[in-house]
Amino acid sequence: MRICLVLEGCYPYVNGGVSTWMHQYITEMPQHEFVLWVIAAKREDKDKFVYQLPSNVTEVHQVFLDDALRLKGDGVIDHTFTPAETRALEELIGSGSPDWDLLFSMYQVRRIDPMAYLKSEAFLREFEESLERHYPYIAYADAFHSTRSRLLPVLYLLGVDVPKADCYHAICTGYGGLLACLGAHLYKKPLLLTEHGIYTREREEEIIGAQWVGKAFKQHWIRFFYMLSSLIYTRAWRVTSLYRGAMEMQIDMGAAREKCLVIANGISYEKFCEIPRKQEDGMVDIGAVVRFAPIKDIKTMIYAFYELCSRMDNVRLHILGGVDDQEYADECLTLINQLSLKEKVVIPGRVDVAEYFQKLDFTILSSLSEGQPLSVLESFAAGLPVVTTDVGCCSELILGVPPDEFGRAGYFVPPMQREKMADAMELLAASRKTRLEMGRQGQLRACTYFRYNIMLSKYCALYKEVEELGRHRLRAEETV
Repeated sequence: MRICLVLEGCYPYVNGGVSTWMHQYITEMPQHEFVLWVIAAKREDKDKFVYQLPSNVTEVHQVFLDDALRLKGDGVIDHTFTPAETRALEELIGSGSPDWDLLFSMYQVRRIDPMAYLKSEAFLREFEESLERHYPYIAYADAFHSTRSRLLPVLYLLGVDVPKADCYHAICTGYGGLLACLGAHLYKKPLLLTEHGIYTREREEEIIGAQWVGKAFKQHWIRFFYMLSSLIYTRAWRVTSLYRGAMEMQIDMGAAREKCLVIANGISYEKFCEIPRKQEDGMVDIGAVVRFAPIKDIKTMIYAFYELCSRMDNVRLHILGGVDDQEYADECLTLINQLSLKEKVVIPGRVDVAEYFQKLDFTILSSLSEGQPLSVLESFAAGLPVVTTDVGCCSELILGVPPDEFGRAGYFVPPMQREKMADAMELLAASRKTRLEMGRQGQLRACTYFRYNIMLSKYCALYKEVEELGRHRLRAEETV
């Protein structure tokens, strides 16, 4: 089967949990042909892949959002909008409930130029009506630029070339979900959605704290991303998530319960389970398998470790991973120096995690948002307990769901709570017996529930259902 995987801002351009998962996922399914339809922010990233693509990836279609900024248009549109088309555009401008099928047709068949529309009198009329409804007391120029910033990427994506496939499988909602819906609509093929984190909630958190969005426009930007998520939640034939709490969020945002299923992450258990435990040497080594990115909140981790150092002298922190945000990484390095932690913090960069685990006593994760982090599952498989923030399903991983027979495999604390994180680290650092006991319990949990072959078999079964659905549709068309 020819499967089009639709990805945004991850594989194959950057390393990370989702990218690692995606690479292994494709590699382990040689029976299928994969087409990658990938969205990146900047054209300068073209072909800058950090992965050697598997042989069953036969095509890569790259879409760059900054190409939308290069579009030219004089405001002249050789098309008179029908009342239905006008309503669809009005709903899109207002982040409401547009007729997406009509929009797909307008930009794929009629080939309306996005920038020409945004400079046209038709757009100005519709924008001014929206302005009167939503922003009656806001400066015209501010509202105009905010609205165009929301619309331009969507209008651009609606008109891009669409690769052919037997199935369109999106790995997020948002812009990626939009493209997957476009492909499934254009070629009348099944549509799947798999979310590792709830994209819309992550964008909501980002927008609330963002400086680039004016306070008056934050709610509209949030509605905009909810509108995009609703599109694929309502159209996908199956919607998968990593844990039950995420599935319930998807249902709350428009996915039908009967379409939803949970497929937990899986890791190569055998790669980690035989790693020898670190020998007692007087030091307690704490590892963080994490990228330098604001959402990982490494600064809170550093402050928590600083607090721990004020209580215990025999601790070291190892930050293992690459850099997503160089400015943020530089700020973290400056903080380490300011707190005089340079001798206590080891930053080896990207390493063979399985090999490096032999040097560690336990691991830590300080993220502001996660789904079901692979780093926690790999730590468990290696017999290492974990301190993590209570995000995604991390507390469920620590305790089991429902609390199972294996017992606690570490501690979880609220995000951004440095003292509580230091307290949890101290509990593990103070007792090798506790570390070994909790490590064994986490290893049993990983062995039972989170092996890669369990996850892969469920996705293979899902694709078999898609193939059968395709055959059923073909027979129905031949009958007609």
